[in-house]
Amino acid sequence: MRTDDTARSLAHLFAELVDGVTSRSGFVLNTGDIGLLKSLDHLSAAEASRATNEGATIAAHAQHVRYGLSLMNEWATRGGDPFANAKWDEAWRITAVTDEQWQNIREGLGSEARRWLEILKTPRDASGVEFTGLVSSIAHLAYHLGAIRQINKSARGPKEGAF
Repeated sequence: MRTDDTARSLAHLFAELVDGVTSRSGFVLNTGDIGLLKSLDHLSAAEASRATNEGATIAAHAQHVRYGLSLMNEWATRGGDPFANAKWDEAWRITAVTDEQWQNIREGLGSEARRWLEILKTPRDASGVEFTGLVSSIAHLAYHLGAIRQINKSARGPKEGAF
């Protein structure tokens, strides 16, 4: 299938999650929500290193999303199956980060997200499995944004917005 008819919508939803709501109303987030990247910028390395209820840290969630997007970017630009040898468990081992490590994770996540956004914007041929992967990248990001916001209330978006 061609993604000519879906590319704009996929890119819009992904951009909203990453950069916040830029129009008068959001489709996923509330109006005024600043999105994932700016929410993470408000957190210190110490805050990103805290876990709640013995779960993963925010730094681990951010690195996991960064890594997943890097694999998606590799798949979209080089082809093949970069997921075959993926080391998913490495990100989940992050329990504490320094200021420098936290900055590197955020910058890397921003870079991978920008690359992926450009890929989503560009119409392409996609098999059914590939198209599902494109869509699931948005749902996956939304899941982790929600998880991060449950860990630290400073990362949460506005409680109310225009719908």
